[in-house]
Amino acid sequence: MNTTFGTTTFVLDSGERSCLVIDKANGLPLYYPNLFLTTQVRNSRFNSFSSILSTANNLVVFLKFLSRQKIVLENRIVSGVFFEINELDALRDFTQRKFSVKSREYYSSNIFSIDELEESEGVVDLNTQYMRLTNISNYFYWLANHLISRPDSMCLSRLERIRDQIRSRRPSKRGRNLREDRSLDDVQIKELFRAISLGSDCNPFSLDVQRRNRLMILILYYTGIRGGELLNIKIEDIDFSKNQIRVVRRADEVDDPRINQPNVKTLERTIPLSEELAKELHSYILKDRRGVRKSKGTTFLFVTHKSGPTLGDPVSKSSYYKIMSALKAVSPCLFSLTGHMLRHTWNYNFSEIMDAQDVSVSEVKQEQMRSYLMGWKPGSGTAANYNKRFIEKQAKDAALDLQKSSGTRLPKDFNGDR
Repeated sequence: MNTTFGTTTFVLDSGERSCLVIDKANGLPLYYPNLFLTTQVRNSRFNSFSSILSTANNLVVFLKFLSRQKIVLENRIVSGVFFEINELDALRDFTQRKFSVKSREYYSSNIFSIDELEESEGVVDLNTQYMRLTNISNYFYWLANHLISRPDSMCLSRLERIRDQIRSRRPSKRGRNLREDRSLDDVQIKELFRAISLGSDCNPFSLDVQRRNRLMILILYYTGIRGGELLNIKIEDIDFSKNQIRVVRRADEVDDPRINQPNVKTLERTIPLSEELAKELHSYILKDRRGVRKSKGTTFLFVTHKSGPTLGDPVSKSSYYKIMSALKAVSPCLFSLTGHMLRHTWNYNFSEIMDAQDVSVSEVKQEQMRSYLMGWKPGSGTAANYNKRFIEKQAKDAALDLQKSSGTRLPKDFNGDR
């Protein structure tokens, strides 16, 4: 059976980004998956393009599983057979796989089976597993209700049971909460700044993009904005007379050539810039950026310097991730570096500054200030997720102070024996 399922992305005349689930063998869209994406996902005002594309990719995983198991889902639904327990367990295992970008031809030319080689790629994180099974359960339940005309209460009960059985195989999302605090420590920050130093032997970038990449990291570090917000900045957003930068929402921007458009996920706001950072920005625009041929064709701040069809285009998400990957390889202590870690680091530094103020700033006021600068809705509670490391440090310091106090001194004859 065919296993060449995939997604394709495109931009509508209105500027809206969209995608389709296709049969890669002939390039044709698949009816039911795309009907689901259009009616159930795209039409929801809460879903961004990245959410729609993520759902489409989750459906591709499901279609691959059905193909490998030789299951024709529509026939199963119409006949009322649905899934056996062992098939649901196999589905859970399949959604854990980290699929390679290698082609079917690559696999076919080796002595191992496709399944064996795909399993060797490893597993995805818990959140990805969770979302795959969530979207698969939603798609199954929607498709069954779409294909079965006037299902009776017993049929609906069976459908709900299968949907719930798929969802019950989702992993716990506790691991995601444990990773919320990901700020860099002093050693990591020192290594990162050493790696982006202009002309440094450990700088992994060519000379023509060192200033650009350094500036991207500095903006992330000193302002705490997201990577998507960074790539979304236009020159017109910078006010050099006031040394400030605006973070603006531009969903479905017609003039943005990037299909996978970087978006501002949070609220719009204006962020102050230090004089030094403003000078770096001004120097990049007048020297490095101006020297890039075709850069006048876009008003986005950061553009592609590499020769080729994308020369002068705004930096893409994939290029941004490549910059981070290059920095990760500079030092072992940066192996887990992501742009979002700099957002966490900004929040840790903000907490330290607030704690060091001569005049105490109330927690409510701090939360309001942090939420504005980060673009969060006041009172949303998001601020607390980015303040965990600082709170933990305060708690540990207090615990050590308690142990060092005279009331907690260990007996002189203490030797560890019971």
